[in-house]
Amino acid sequence: MTPVSIFNDVIGPVMRGPSSSHCAAALRIGRLARDLMEGEITEVLVEFDRAGSLPTTHESQGSDMGLFGGLLGWEADDERLPNSAQALADAGVKLRIETVDVGDPHPNTYRLTLKNTRETHTLIAISTGGGMIEVIEIDGVPLHMDGGYHETLIWNSGCDFSRIQNDSAKAETTFSEDEVIIHELGDKQLIQVKAATFAPSVLLVPLSPLSVKKLSPVLPVPSRKNLHVPFTSCAAMLAHDGAQNTPLWQLAIEYERARGSFTECEVIDKMTDIVRILRKSVASGIAGTSYEDRVLHHQSGRFAEMMNAGRLLDGGALNRIILYVTALMEVKSSMGVIVAAPTAGACAALPGAVIAMAESMNQSEEDMAKAMLAAGLIGVFIATRWTFAAEVGGCQAEGGAAACMAAAALVTLAGGTRDQAIAAASMAFQSMLGLICDPIANRVEAPCLGKNVMAASNALSCANMALAGYDPLIPLDEVIDAAKAVAERMPREHRCTSLGGLAVTPTSLEIEKRLAGLKKGCGSCSCH
Repeated sequence: MTPVSIFNDVIGPVMRGPSSSHCAAALRIGRLARDLMEGEITEVLVEFDRAGSLPTTHESQGSDMGLFGGLLGWEADDERLPNSAQALADAGVKLRIETVDVGDPHPNTYRLTLKNTRETHTLIAISTGGGMIEVIEIDGVPLHMDGGYHETLIWNSGCDFSRIQNDSAKAETTFSEDEVIIHELGDKQLIQVKAATFAPSVLLVPLSPLSVKKLSPVLPVPSRKNLHVPFTSCAAMLAHDGAQNTPLWQLAIEYERARGSFTECEVIDKMTDIVRILRKSVASGIAGTSYEDRVLHHQSGRFAEMMNAGRLLDGGALNRIILYVTALMEVKSSMGVIVAAPTAGACAALPGAVIAMAESMNQSEEDMAKAMLAAGLIGVFIATRWTFAAEVGGCQAEGGAAACMAAAALVTLAGGTRDQAIAAASMAFQSMLGLICDPIANRVEAPCLGKNVMAASNALSCANMALAGYDPLIPLDEVIDAAKAVAERMPREHRCTSLGGLAVTPTSLEIEKRLAGLKKGCGSCSCH
């Protein structure tokens, strides 16, 4: 499997919508499906397995919005996304969404059947968390596609692509494939070519292909041949660094330089750009947000007023953290631009804590970027061993991961050591094990707001504990493995299906009913 990237899997994507595993991932799946149809789609059948998470959440948590935007060829931060359903209908695409009993092993599985006047294709893909995806089947053929390559799919009969790779046609191009996978289909073949560019036409002519499809990458950091990273676990990183005690943010740069073939300046600049997007989102959240299909009204503005007037309990920098976390969650809930860090549902704890604390300490955007990079490396270890998807691991996979990452980031802001940052991360994650995902009214707002605030508060506490030399006892890798083991015993009802916990309280169900009435134009909401 392709190694995790900080900018693919952990800090990103830049997006709109309530959930990265629903909105951003669905959009990326839609983009690949659009390429499979060469941009011409007249009918789409979307099927969700009854035992998965999507039958109960695809509409309210943004899967539909993201998928439709992807089928239209839009980006994850496109301002038109809230109206993508109408735009798809206006484009003349006939849509059906059905629930089926197929026993899909992953709870976030999308089954698409796409048609136009010339052809029909099927695609099965999964959302793996934080906006990341995997295409696992096209036209009934099992394969692997993660959106990091230019993928050329060639259907042909008889002629083997491997015999053409070294002939005169290849000599006429500068094309170099990373991997060629030949799927035998009886009297035909599906040849899958992964490369930094699409396979050129001159190379395909000798095949006399029955069909050629070109699927563009959807990830910001591409994959490439012979990709090696210096470490993929916390233990391996410590062995690699030894007694040098290199700051965590510098080890993150070393990792991402190897993963993305960047310079050190490019890594810092990319994260600084993300910090600037986040600071702008914080400001817009405090200024005020609104959106009809929403559980909570704008609250951060009032918090800011009372904080500035000295009318809140003295929480020091924590009050600013709470303000920024709330502002970012409100931007997310109003379909504004946020950064999944590591997910949209947990988008606020890490950046809210980092930006608020850095401002309180009069630190620069570059300091913030370095802290975010340190957090990103901790996220690499989580994503490599486990997941950020609440549908798989409950909120411990989102809020727990965010607290873990934020604790390391705050130690970095304080000038703490590598080992102190890791200790803080371990302690923060330990106290979040077992956290369930039970969104009220099937929206990713509450108790998500409280859990983001709790994650950030936990991170601050654990950062200070680590700076004071507290012993985490359990190594970080073992904590991640323990969270994974807990998730395997967590009932489906507590893993982002809106079938358990607060999601099924009478008040939650009543709010959901009221919001459904609003969408149909048969009610009013005093909250907005």
